[in-house]
Amino acid sequence: MHLFCTCVLSLSLLMVRATVSGSFKDCSHFFYMQTPPAGIRGASLKRICQKYADKLRYATLYDSSRRLPLYSAYVFKKSDGKRRMDTPWMYEPQLVSDNESGNMKTLPFTQDTSPLIEDSQAVLDDYTDAIEYRRGPLNPDLHQAEPDDKSSTYTLTNVVPLITDFLDTSWYPYLDIIRRRLNNFCHGKSFMVTGVTISGATIQRDNRDRLVIPKHLWLAYCCPRFDRNSPYEVRFMFPTYAGYALNELAGHRVVEVPLKTLQSFLKSKTDIDSDISIFYKDCVSENPFKKKRRDLTSVSV
Repeated sequence: MHLFCTCVLSLSLLMVRATVSGSFKDCSHFFYMQTPPAGIRGASLKRICQKYADKLRYATLYDSSRRLPLYSAYVFKKSDGKRRMDTPWMYEPQLVSDNESGNMKTLPFTQDTSPLIEDSQAVLDDYTDAIEYRRGPLNPDLHQAEPDDKSSTYTLTNVVPLITDFLDTSWYPYLDIIRRRLNNFCHGKSFMVTGVTISGATIQRDNRDRLVIPKHLWLAYCCPRFDRNSPYEVRFMFPTYAGYALNELAGHRVVEVPLKTLQSFLKSKTDIDSDISIFYKDCVSENPFKKKRRDLTSVSV
């Protein structure tokens, strides 16, 4: 009996620690209908259940050969839009070693950064001489409400190199538009996926290619339960809508489009399959009247 309990305990600990693996099994609740996007390829993919302060926060598909997250999936939390300014940048220890704990860790000072960390993921030094670029989050802190959820977005496995002007004048304002839209008109969970398309350009350090620069940045949301009396100008943007923009010095206005239009756009891009699917069945709207009838039937039975 003692041996059986010990085995069960060991298995339980293993399941808690295994946050980087070949599947998103432990963090599938961050995806609509627990179904991750399909049709996104990469050279060396790692599926990260992002864990901070002993709690799973969101999910990231990470291409370790390019040191680039291909997408992060998270659940939007009604937010005041304030950003954290006091959180140190972190890294994913399990990309370094399977023996590490699942919690993301603060990056050491530059001179103390292990070669094992540099080989497996981006580090702060990669951005030092990349004057035109800044770290742009896929899961942004302004889409989270709790302090720890905000802090968890400050890991280099959740950010990509973005043109500074594009980030400040186009992407951040767009994220705030989405925040206000979902705050006001989404009545249930809103499942978010933010991703990139790949370009041939890279950021180099010491004459080595270190980071692949995204060509485009895109975002899609799925809010199955929403305000059906919302104003006309936003009603057609539910239950799902999307946007994308060019990560360049000019021409980087965000284009908002239906989900299917975004998926059609992505099909022609590198490492995207023709059968790409961001949300299960393209996000199905909940019928509140049917749900109410089901609940009444359950009560009567």
